Amino acid sequence: MAEALRFLFFTYLISIATARNALKKSSYSTLDATILGHGDATPTGSNFSFVCNPSRYSSLGLDMSNFAFCDSSLSYHVRAKDLVNHMTLHEKVQQLGDRAYGVPRLGLPEYEWWSEALHGVSNVGPGTFLMILFLVVSTEARAMYNLGRAGLTYWSPTINVVRDPRWGRTIETPGEDPFIVGSYASNYVRGLQDVEGTENYTDLNSRPLKVSSCCKHFAAYDVDNWQGIERYSFDARVTEQDMVETFLRPFEMCVKDGDVSSIMCSYNRVNGVPTCADPKLLNQTIRGDWNLHGYIVADCDSIQVMVDDHKYLSDTKEDAVAQTLKAGLDLDCGIYYTNYTESSVQQGKAREEDIDRSLTYLYVVLMRLGFFDGSPQFQSLGKADVCSKEHIELATQAAREGIVLLKNDDETLPLSSNNINSLAVVGPHANATKAMLGNYAGVPCRIVAPIDGFSIYANVSYEIGCDVACKNQSLIFPATKAAKEADATVIVAGIDLSVEAESLDREDLLLPGYQTELINQVAKVAKAPVILVIMSAGGIDISFAKDNTNIKAILWAGYPGEEGGRAIADVVFGKYNPGGKLPLTWHEADYVDQLPMTSLQLRPDDKLGYPGRTYKFFNGSTVYPFGYGLSYTKFMYNLTSSLSSVPIKLNRFQHCHHLSYDKDTFMPSCPSVRTEHLSCDDHLTFEVEVQNVGSRDGSEVIMVYAKPPKGIVGAPIKQEGTPL
Repeated sequence: MAEALRFLFFTYLISIATARNALKKSSYSTLDATILGHGDATPTGSNFSFVCNPSRYSSLGLDMSNFAFCDSSLSYHVRAKDLVNHMTLHEKVQQLGDRAYGVPRLGLPEYEWWSEALHGVSNVGPGTFLMILFLVVSTEARAMYNLGRAGLTYWSPTINVVRDPRWGRTIETPGEDPFIVGSYASNYVRGLQDVEGTENYTDLNSRPLKVSSCCKHFAAYDVDNWQGIERYSFDARVTEQDMVETFLRPFEMCVKDGDVSSIMCSYNRVNGVPTCADPKLLNQTIRGDWNLHGYIVADCDSIQVMVDDHKYLSDTKEDAVAQTLKAGLDLDCGIYYTNYTESSVQQGKAREEDIDRSLTYLYVVLMRLGFFDGSPQFQSLGKADVCSKEHIELATQAAREGIVLLKNDDETLPLSSNNINSLAVVGPHANATKAMLGNYAGVPCRIVAPIDGFSIYANVSYEIGCDVACKNQSLIFPATKAAKEADATVIVAGIDLSVEAESLDREDLLLPGYQTELINQVAKVAKAPVILVIMSAGGIDISFAKDNTNIKAILWAGYPGEEGGRAIADVVFGKYNPGGKLPLTWHEADYVDQLPMTSLQLRPDDKLGYPGRTYKFFNGSTVYPFGYGLSYTKFMYNLTSSLSSVPIKLNRFQHCHHLSYDKDTFMPSCPSVRTEHLSCDDHLTFEVEVQNVGSRDGSEVIMVYAKPPKGIVGAPIKQEGTPL
């Protein structure tokens, strides 16, 4: 049951995670050229093996025995401190940016920390050059590292909770539930970092890493650019309750459960303080309370943003680097640490001991990665391990599992290829290539557009009807003509990175331009069943299609990646029975008129008339609710056994605490106790029997919610509970 609950939301994300940034029909020759090094080289060069290689030091004219940091019998911490102690102040600060310049006299090479792996190994960031599949990202990343085409430190995943449906970076995230986001984060990190057989290492600061992962953006970051309000100057005003329950919880799970080796702080301020300069968030919370085994990095140019945009405390450049170093920021994606830390120390602002501490954290991570000593278990990985047939099939399966069936009137789906000879495939994403790929993507192994996927099952006639922006209706008529003549019609519509993206929040929840007119006109004249497929990350108000009896079925495909067209066709024609569920509430269009994006409060604000946010606190009508999704079969649930309560006896050191109840609700004599003061050995357990009573095989996810007693002011309507 626990595995099923995790897998549901995980598969949604991997369907987005297979996204790739390339033109249609990218060939293996393009891939080969990239792998073989006909592009830019990594800073360490394609012949680099590992730092503490005796033959390497010999070729450099250096005696490796003079450097204790190359003595593998010593602990990583001791070795890292020795390396730092060998450096001058100038040499130290040259290692504090995302481009670490190395120290030639010590045999320390350059290293580029900035690599991305949100949707596979991305070509965003100077450390990486090839996109790969999400589930095999660490294997392929290691292979690319061996080929001199990628780094070892990946600043992914994005685990901010989607608080508002307008957020442009919804495309990067696991959804709106903090527990689901945190579960995804810990699984993502474990997939990237864990070396088989070392998952339960006693000393976590020396536990080997396959590649290094980074959970971002910490914290309360979910406004990019909304009505002129930008992330670079935004001050997120957050209650302590929302901070703990929602904005911090995924990061806590990422550190404690995933044992991530890096956390990235965000551009914004939280209650007046830039996150990258907040010692409470960095030193006290991440490093102290959660016990991070790794380093803390700034989102790129965040220190510069503090000075130029936040104008925090009217700091000079030297003041800013002193503030962030003291707060616990170890690495600057940018040039401020590199350019201004030395002068900050000379002015008596930054402390060299803070620099030494940060560098030690950084080099311990690189040692755990084998950057200094090598990783024999991965040295055989190479070109054959990138874009293998197994990985391409995995991309297809990921895309299939991420598709959500939203409507299926009269059991129209799946279509039968025996009855469908001609198929009209129309709409702005009918021939989608780049639009399927999402952001932070790289070069694909190959790409299959929807029209290519459907061509396997029927003779396809394709008309675009209109593009995503769809500023006129001139191309709608050819689409309606194709629908009139076909045995069935599939409309592939939605949005793309011109509507929702980093640095671009949405203004509304509607389809752009004349897409609604296209869909309605095609549905009106089509002679056979009409199926609507939506590509998007955020929800769209498609109430008109949901209520249109001529549109028999609706699928949401997210941004399904390089094999997306094949996956969509497989679902429509029944090769795969969809089992995905929505990780987001799909709100009606007027939701955006009820409250501004800049209000971070999750609970309703009756004084301002703001509704609650996410399924936990919003009680209004929706287009489709969080967790919604149909199947081609039916499942029957039966609660076979349960415990209705667990008795807790308080001792004399445990005290009752007040809770606010609605005035018409009975309040018990002991409304609440602090859970950290309880030693509970009992668990509330139950068993659920789930039976497939339909005619097709299918998968079902059991979603477990916790509901509080009625009448408690500010309590969630319900929330995801820890799966059993």
